[in-house]
Amino acid sequence: MLSFTMKQAVAGRRRLIGILIGFLLLPTAARAWWSEDWKGRKQFTVDTSGLEPGSTEAFGPAAVLVRLHAGNFKLELLKEDGSDLRIIAADDKTPLKHHLEKFDPLLGDALLWVGIPDLKPGAKTSFWLYYGNPKAVAAEDMKGTYDSNTALVYHFTERGQPPKDSSNWGNHALNAGQSTEAASIGRGLKLDGGPSIIVPAGPSLAWTSGGKMTWSVWLKPADADATGVIFSRREGPASLVIGMEGGKPYVEVEAGTGRQRAVASASEPLPAQSWHHLAVVAGSSIVLYLDGLRAGALEAPLPALSDKFLIGGDTPSAKQGPLAKKGAKPDSPLAAPTAFKGLIDELQISKVERPAAFIRFAALDQGADQAKLITAGPEEQKESFNSGYLSIILQSVTPDGWVVIALLGVMAVISWMVMVTKASYVSRVERANGRFAEKFREASAELARFVERGRDPELGPSDAKAFRDSPLYQIFVGGAEEIRKRTDGTRPLHAEAIEAIRSGLHAELLRASQRLNRNMVLLTIAISGGPFLGLLGTVVGVMITFAAIAAAGDVNVNAIAPGIAAALVATVAGLGVAIPALFGYNWLLTRIKNSTTTMQVFVDELVTKVAEAYSERTIAEGRTRPSRLAAAD
Repeated sequence: MLSFTMKQAVAGRRRLIGILIGFLLLPTAARAWWSEDWKGRKQFTVDTSGLEPGSTEAFGPAAVLVRLHAGNFKLELLKEDGSDLRIIAADDKTPLKHHLEKFDPLLGDALLWVGIPDLKPGAKTSFWLYYGNPKAVAAEDMKGTYDSNTALVYHFTERGQPPKDSSNWGNHALNAGQSTEAASIGRGLKLDGGPSIIVPAGPSLAWTSGGKMTWSVWLKPADADATGVIFSRREGPASLVIGMEGGKPYVEVEAGTGRQRAVASASEPLPAQSWHHLAVVAGSSIVLYLDGLRAGALEAPLPALSDKFLIGGDTPSAKQGPLAKKGAKPDSPLAAPTAFKGLIDELQISKVERPAAFIRFAALDQGADQAKLITAGPEEQKESFNSGYLSIILQSVTPDGWVVIALLGVMAVISWMVMVTKASYVSRVERANGRFAEKFREASAELARFVERGRDPELGPSDAKAFRDSPLYQIFVGGAEEIRKRTDGTRPLHAEAIEAIRSGLHAELLRASQRLNRNMVLLTIAISGGPFLGLLGTVVGVMITFAAIAAAGDVNVNAIAPGIAAALVATVAGLGVAIPALFGYNWLLTRIKNSTTTMQVFVDELVTKVAEAYSERTIAEGRTRPSRLAAAD
């Protein structure tokens, strides 16, 4: 039973070592962290699965607005200017273009635009917001946030300056408007019947007959029955006008065959002082969208227009009679009663026909109910193990260095197992020796009775079981066997017999010492071999570092320091193996020496007592109880 248990323990130990070796030799898992220089990150998820209608239409590239506030992100985690902000795709590798339309850490409010290369319909798209790098410089890319099909984007953030185009086409306005802080998305443009904003012609803004186009804006009527032109573009007999009449949005087209107008089908006019998203999409037909939903359509093609256009009014040439401003030049903006009065924000024009799902998404994403689409995950701070200098060092360790470190890890695990198992065994030995020594001293007055190995009530079977881990007991058992071989209790033991018994006891002592010192050599290997193996890894790492520097031709501290520091990791690992093994070896060796000394003293004491108990005088006095010894045989 004992041997079976020992086999199980050995087999279990081998399996454990095998598992640990396999774990240490596995390739290092990729740490899901874009850059070690950034100390924190937060995940944002865009969920388009709930969009209706047209949620299965492909979006393509899209600029997503993320409203950052105290409820989803702490702006104080960023630098004062937000320059350490980075947006990384879900793969934690690809940086995404982005820019901040507004950043106010004092009020805890920011407007972040993120360019998603391919926004998936009916699915979740995630990206990471990284922060916490004091050395970072601004990496905003306003023009790159939008795809090449976006011809114009006005955020209206300028104060006293003409609106600037945020797309990469540079379609800036010619004149300034009245800025306002009360806009839907940051700052906006206030239209009160004054001069309109003139946008000059440009290649990206040229429309062909029957071409495709998408136009969108956020508007806030000043009156409940607002009437006026929001956008107008005219060239000869062709025109495209977007405005409101009686509080209802409309789109009007003229292409030389007469005017056509589509009015939003909503039964009620838009209430005053409320924000709404208005969009016009031209493709096979011209469709009017209100708050992301289809509101009307014209079965007419987009007219060919390539001239300038106006925001917030119409040209005098479009008016008749008293509506025309006397003395005004044909190209001047019109201050007329038909100009829209209210606020507008976020004007965007694209050269393509955006799908209905895209319009619906823009209306929800840029509106007040953005939380229905975009959710924020928990804050994630960089673990101390992966931060600071240690992170730089570990990233620079070469593959050969990881091999050496893995071998040292295996060596460390083996040495720890030896120390734990050996400490447990030595503790059991010391306890068992103490119990046996106490029992032996009590019965040593009548040694012959004690020699009868368990048949005397003073040394029953339970005592023998308790003494199983005691080397003193094993030595005593071997000595008792030698005594019974040489005397039956009626004949004394002579000097030659005593020396033979002593030799037998010493043999038992040596076997017990071997058991105590078993596997201690593994600790000496860890003590002496660990530093040398680590040094080997360091030398190889330094060689590789200098070879790489020579090949690159870049000799500077920044190129050398990480490689040298990483090479020294192997030496540190070697010392990490050797130092605990050294302390454990010396501690265990001291306890083993104490146990060995105890055994040597016991051998001398036992031989002395045997010589005395089986001397001629003792035999003559009859104190050896020969009947019991004879019975033992």
